[in-house]
Amino acid sequence: MFGIYSLLALTLATFAIASPALVDRRSFEVKNGVNYTVFEHAATGAKLSFVTNSGVCETTPGVNQFSGYFSVGTNMNMWFWFFEARNSPSTAPLALWLNGGPGCSSMIGLFQENGPCTFNNIQGSTPVLNPNSWNSVANMLYVDQPIGTGFSFGTDNATSTVTAAPFVWKLLQAFYAQFPTYENRNFGLFTESYGGHYGPEFASYFESQNTAIAQGTLSGITIPLVALGINNGWFDPKLQYKAYIDYSLTNPYRSLITSSQATSFTNKYNQDCLPALNTCASSGTNTACENADNTCFNEIEGPISQGNFDVYDLRAKANDPFPPETYVSYLQQSSIQTKIGAQQVYQECPDAPFFKFQATGDDARSFLSTLSTVVQSGIQVLIWAGDADWICNTAGVQAVIAQIQFAQSSQFNSASLAPYTVNGVQVGTFKTAGKLSFLNVFNAGHEVPAYQPVAALQAFTQTLSQKPLSST
Repeated sequence: MFGIYSLLALTLATFAIASPALVDRRSFEVKNGVNYTVFEHAATGAKLSFVTNSGVCETTPGVNQFSGYFSVGTNMNMWFWFFEARNSPSTAPLALWLNGGPGCSSMIGLFQENGPCTFNNIQGSTPVLNPNSWNSVANMLYVDQPIGTGFSFGTDNATSTVTAAPFVWKLLQAFYAQFPTYENRNFGLFTESYGGHYGPEFASYFESQNTAIAQGTLSGITIPLVALGINNGWFDPKLQYKAYIDYSLTNPYRSLITSSQATSFTNKYNQDCLPALNTCASSGTNTACENADNTCFNEIEGPISQGNFDVYDLRAKANDPFPPETYVSYLQQSSIQTKIGAQQVYQECPDAPFFKFQATGDDARSFLSTLSTVVQSGIQVLIWAGDADWICNTAGVQAVIAQIQFAQSSQFNSASLAPYTVNGVQVGTFKTAGKLSFLNVFNAGHEVPAYQPVAALQAFTQTLSQKPLSST
């Protein structure tokens, strides 16, 4: 297991040999009573300022953690929290987790879904260790992006999914320079919700940068991307706005609208929403796409979601408390912020980053074609959905995967869904062909790992191991 100082020494030695003209710099500083290690990455100009082993969240003996900031531009401070794997950290793969929004913090995933500690199903104001944490099998990196989200602060230049991708790539470049032991590890990108935009675009961008590096037209560190996982993603508005109607009527739990209402909504979709989305797709202008987003929300999503149900779990009434929001007040405690090195009061899903994306109509843009390209590239891809989520429901997700173009499309689309089991217990249905797998998870809302943590860990492990889903 690498200690922080040996990692720093190896970093400096590596760059002294490989790039004598570029000198990375290391220093230490005390700010507001907190001891930070500061690393300046000469190749990208990025700066890291972080705390080592805060003792917060991950309390498993011998498991290292680092939390703090990547400076990815002038006054652009992107928050990260990194946890070594509980098992075999020196050989375990590396995975990046991103929540969606746009503009929602990845601390949601860390504390409510798949991180080392959790408040789920417990009482009290202090988290407990999560036995099904994804850092059981992988070194996990959680990042708040774009700037302004969560603990991140400063100037926010990301106004769309496409413009957000380079900042995350730059962050990873600085991460590898600081922690070079992870450079050649298999890397997985896992995300959810608006991750239906982030996942395909970020993966595609990483791959294009890798190609440029290999061709010698770009100086950088290759990101060895082997897996992409997206649960309850928002990929394609044409398919998924229509699915709001279908799923609301025919979901496996309870009808949210009547047949006559479904007919009325379908007419509005065909007359107003779909034409607006077509104009967005054909023109590509911010104005057209923002108009499409507003039209479809006002005609379809908004009215249906006003019913007395939780859009993240339709089995519950509006504002359902699961998973609990206890972690928010926990992270807003000044003592916790000091320990982990946070320099900004925590905001789960602040408005400012969201409004920047809204102004470009990013939500109304499809990333289905980009997703197809990523699947065609040969990495392992898992698209999964909790069957009780409404906001990015399984009907819409299944409509999307049926349109993914890759060599095994016909085989994938003709395959029937089979039972997916964990230790002999069925937790959902799945199908797989080539490098693409789909999983429909039973009794799970929007944040699948919160509802079905054991099943989620199994699916994550199989995908990051570059294997298609399989029952156990």
